Amino acid sequence: MKILVINCGSSSLKYQLIDSETEKAIAVGLCERIGIDGRLVHTKAGAEKLTFEKPLPDHEAAVQAVLAALTDPAHGVIGSLSGIGAVGHRVVHGGERFTSSVMIDDEVIEAIRGCNDLAPLHNPANLIGIDACRKLMPGVPMVAVFDTAFHQTMPKKAYTYALPYEYYDKYKIRRYGFHGTSHSYVSRRAAELAGLDYGNSKIIVCHLGNGASISAVLNGKSVDTSMGLTPLEGLVMGTRSGDIDPAIIEFIAKKEGKSLGEIMNLLNKKSGVYGLSGVSSDFRDLEAAAGQGDERAKDATEVFVYRTAKYVGAYAAAMNGVDAVVFTAGLGENDKKIRARVCSYLGYLGVKIDEERNNVRGVEAVISSDASRVKVLAVPTNEELAIARDTVALVRK
Repeated sequence: MKILVINCGSSSLKYQLIDSETEKAIAVGLCERIGIDGRLVHTKAGAEKLTFEKPLPDHEAAVQAVLAALTDPAHGVIGSLSGIGAVGHRVVHGGERFTSSVMIDDEVIEAIRGCNDLAPLHNPANLIGIDACRKLMPGVPMVAVFDTAFHQTMPKKAYTYALPYEYYDKYKIRRYGFHGTSHSYVSRRAAELAGLDYGNSKIIVCHLGNGASISAVLNGKSVDTSMGLTPLEGLVMGTRSGDIDPAIIEFIAKKEGKSLGEIMNLLNKKSGVYGLSGVSSDFRDLEAAAGQGDERAKDATEVFVYRTAKYVGAYAAAMNGVDAVVFTAGLGENDKKIRARVCSYLGYLGVKIDEERNNVRGVEAVISSDASRVKVLAVPTNEELAIARDTVALVRK
């Protein structure tokens, strides 16, 4: 069975067509800079990577571009959409209702839509991907795999907010965490690469991309993570503020005469390194600007690095130690400078980076020196394979 995995992010869409028997990708690709200008990178297994500059104004256009690439006579891998046996969709927020993957039907779609206000940058994009695929591939089984599932093992002390308890009772306001599929896959793979017993290990996963989160994985279970009720909590991100004093919301609203909706839009879409730098939410753009002497671009990157290092320290304390720190996702996998700068704060843990080993992009690698007391790794995430596995299991069930 061929499984199409659709992974819609806030400004990107990753996809893979996976053969469920071999678990190998037949084609992989990425739509990036959605809503900015647009680029499709498509690779057929065994062939060279192809890049197409094309307008991608929204996620629906990106899904259409993906399906066209997969069926293209020149560089496609299937003759028609009937060659796709099932579709697995990454969905960011499932609230407390969804603690595992589910087959998609109208009821599930409405339940996902009911969580849109909890993940305003992602759930609507996820639904666009689902709707587009259902429209173009009627009758093909589809599965939703939720980012929140892996973090359901967090203890109450980690997921509880210090608010009147009635708000948890009435509205289930608590910390959920996100990027769970990535944190699960990467933590397990890191344990294998580092020679650790996954069931008896302390691993910190740094999922660093336009959206960013960190998790503490103790003995194979998530015990804390930086994102909360929504993906807005935690690290400074591409366009999200991350942790702030809640009183700032009222302060800005009064000073600027803005509504609550306008403030939330500001925090989700106009803040983070984009808001700090005034340049871009893309760290490649920030690095270029900083290289030309842009002080705000330099400062934005330093704030991001500093906040990341602080969370690593907090989670080392939460687990009373750490065996491995792992970098993943677009920035974590590919940016050696960011990895080195984060690790420069971690000398107290005995972290020592090997400059030559750290000179890698997009590959699995131990990047710490032999003298490092804590293993440091770069591990490309493979959320698509994890999603495909869940999809196959549900379809066959």
